[in-house]
Amino acid sequence: MDILPLTPRNIQDEHICCAFSDKKSTEGTQLKKAWLRREYANGYRFQKMDVRGKVFIEYVPIEASWLPLSGANFMVINCFWVAGKYKAQGHGKRLLDQCLADAEGMDGVVAISSDKKRPFMSDPKFLKHHGFEIIDEAPPYFKLWGLKTNPKATYPAILPSAKIGRCPDNTGITAYYSNSCPFTEFYINHSLRAYAKARGVPVAIHQLKTRAQARAMPIPWIINSVFYKGELLTLEMKPERHLDKLIL
Repeated sequence: MDILPLTPRNIQDEHICCAFSDKKSTEGTQLKKAWLRREYANGYRFQKMDVRGKVFIEYVPIEASWLPLSGANFMVINCFWVAGKYKAQGHGKRLLDQCLADAEGMDGVVAISSDKKRPFMSDPKFLKHHGFEIIDEAPPYFKLWGLKTNPKATYPAILPSAKIGRCPDNTGITAYYSNSCPFTEFYINHSLRAYAKARGVPVAIHQLKTRAQARAMPIPWIINSVFYKGELLTLEMKPERHLDKLIL
């Protein structure tokens, strides 16, 4: 099985792995592809196994990353997913090796994850197994994992502004999302808005359209996040069960 890189030449004809079977994410898939086309010029890369499944990795030089990180000359993993029947076959290691190969000449690779496996985040157990270590933290549970290829290098860090851990809106539901994920457009901008209307709860939804907006986040995460009365509630696309525990 080969690794297939997505490029501006083939991206329209290739699926982007995670949303190919979700018809509700058709619009989001096209928006993600448009986002990838723009970011490709900045060094963003999407590598997947040449199968119809969720087996892929995305990464970008830290100088062009949308994550609120400080540092230089490191590669940043944005999304890394091996799911279903493709687990435990060495595909994750091959994709990580491709990332490391593309990071040749850099000082290492970093990734935002957590204290445990959480939806849409890289698996911290996998990162630890392959030599990554925790190099910084942000509330309530974010961890910045790093792997140096240059022992003398200084690791990147999470920006202080991304260690606030809560959003400034305390009145109801607040959500942030970007089109770096194909699921967000429907589940955050449509499904969540309909949920808030049905419950009679104020909702504010913020789309992160630029790198500057993403780097201003109060948490080190830019795919999607849902807050309730200022507190981070979930990173999941379907937050209803979490919200119902607080609202009903």
